[in-house]
Amino acid sequence: MSNDLIYQIGVTLIDKVGIVNGKKLIAYCGGAEAVFKENRRSLEKIPGIGQTIVNNILSGDTLKRAEEEVKFIEKENITTFFYLDKTYPTRLAQCDDCPIVLYYKGNADLNAKKAVAVVGTRHITEYGASLCEKLINELAGDDILIVSGLAYGVDGVAHSAAVRNNIPTVACLGHGLDIIYPTDHRELARKMLGNGGLLTEFISKTKPDFMHFPQRNRIIAGLADCTVVVESALKGGSLITATIANSYNRDVFAFPGRTTDIYSQGCNYLIRTRQADIIESARDINYLMRWDNTSKKVIQTQMFREFTEDEQKVMNAFGNESMVNIDHIINATDMNATKLASVLLNLEFDGVLTALPGKRYQKN
Repeated sequence: MSNDLIYQIGVTLIDKVGIVNGKKLIAYCGGAEAVFKENRRSLEKIPGIGQTIVNNILSGDTLKRAEEEVKFIEKENITTFFYLDKTYPTRLAQCDDCPIVLYYKGNADLNAKKAVAVVGTRHITEYGASLCEKLINELAGDDILIVSGLAYGVDGVAHSAAVRNNIPTVACLGHGLDIIYPTDHRELARKMLGNGGLLTEFISKTKPDFMHFPQRNRIIAGLADCTVVVESALKGGSLITATIANSYNRDVFAFPGRTTDIYSQGCNYLIRTRQADIIESARDINYLMRWDNTSKKVIQTQMFREFTEDEQKVMNAFGNESMVNIDHIINATDMNATKLASVLLNLEFDGVLTALPGKRYQKN
């Protein structure tokens, strides 16, 4: 039994402690184990950690439950990821609110070269099902991971189509790995374990309560390079996922629909408010994500190129890094958005920089 894992899980089970305070405790104390071995006086000095939380930590009750969970993990051959470990899914680790511990059952590479989240209404129409199946079919053989939530509707269609096309597909769950919800998707989940997997931040015996599903949506968005909304009403989990994806600087795409169709209203809203790019097929995703090499110009970096003053500011923003987010460049250069866009475009044309998904730039 891993002592490290017991303490890591234990932190997530402390009553009144969420992800923010959990990570704060680990940072201040110097590790998950140190949280439970710290004395009362030191714990009370940590900002935001009150008397109630300190009492909950020192009671030791969470460690007993964590020991039970580790036994379940070992029995079921579950893989765990701690947010500070190198094995933690790379894309998700970039998100400030990523789970402290993840529980995973499957064989798909969570760091696949390309990852697409496919979400939408539980009340999928024939039009939506056709769009979803066509999208997955077109992505087949593209070295890609399909991420969704195993729910009825779009999720189920996306996972099923991925299984048929032998595309790795992972479901992010709103409960523990001891159950499958909805129960009608048990067979689908079993098939997914052959080329995909099931992922959750919830320990066993956690029920699929309504409040857990908006929470798991951030994992769907965080695991993927982009999120595709197939069909959605104006309110629903898929719009929450799209909003979260945008907050992570991940690309969001949506299929348009007729203005009279209830389950196209959400997609049309995302497109209208520029929260999502309109797509009609996988070809559009490949183009917008710059995954379609055949559509790119092959540009050779100019040798001995002299930079303008503004271009040099942009290059200096990279420091020792080969890849940075556009927000970092904005802060480092103090340029307005219009001017910066022009400078970046010139550097792209000359092959000095490459624009990447998630509003990032890479030096060539």
